[in-house]
Amino acid sequence: MKLSLFIALFCVFAASAEEQPLDMKQLANTYFEKMVATQSPKATAKELEAYLALLVDDVGHSHLPWETDDSRTPDGKKRMREGMTFYLGAHTEYKAELLNVFTFNDSAVAIRYKHHAKGIHPQNQQAIEYSKVMMEVLELEGNQVAVIRKYHE
Repeated sequence: MKLSLFIALFCVFAASAEEQPLDMKQLANTYFEKMVATQSPKATAKELEAYLALLVDDVGHSHLPWETDDSRTPDGKKRMREGMTFYLGAHTEYKAELLNVFTFNDSAVAIRYKHHAKGIHPQNQQAIEYSKVMMEVLELEGNQVAVIRKYHE
């Protein structure tokens, strides 16, 4: 009797301890929110780290035509931090609108958005302004982003 009660209680606790399924649309919205915050004229390392917390350490990243190799390397997040820090605060204006979210079972999600930016390029000090429609395909590992592929429309 005691053994069966123990087994029954164990099963109840084990079932309640199971992870809830990942809400792919919520992940996509959170990713978009955090990414947009890094592009703000007032963005700081705080916004950058909140975005990077969504990524695995060995994240792969491509942003065609500039970054073509999306291989996952042990320093993937570190390299993204360095690259994004270089451009942090370069915008004087930035706005973005999420257009679509596409989910692919529990392994990938894509976001399509339009954005507009103005600012000064930190490398050549030239004025920049652009408006684009983007698609980011996010491949997941657990509940974190493992590979990011960016495409322009």
